[in-house]
Amino acid sequence: MSHSFVVHVPDAELVPEPLAPEQIVSGTPEVTGKVVWESADGRQIRGVWQITPGVVTDTEADELFVVISGSATVAVEGGPTLEVGPGDMAVLRAGDRTTWTVHETLRKAYAINLP
Repeated sequence: MSHSFVVHVPDAELVPEPLAPEQIVSGTPEVTGKVVWESADGRQIRGVWQITPGVVTDTEADELFVVISGSATVAVEGGPTLEVGPGDMAVLRAGDRTTWTVHETLRKAYAINLP
């Protein structure tokens, strides 16, 4: 997209983004999302992401996100444990290994920068 735009994040239509089975620690979490903008070189991505309750692991990219709804505990291996909910902004560093315990379906708007 080469021009300015707006997305109403709470109502954005999302598509399934299946989790790798080895990421699921417990429960039956389901992930949906939508990329709303990507730079020409693919190194900057902006979008909306949602996950239902459960526990999953991930290795993070350089990301800033704002929680729109829901709540989760994000434990960063060797670092802090983040409690996130509506209105919270969080920053994850590239390479952070995380465990997400999703308490209520969480929806976030994100900006990712890849190396």
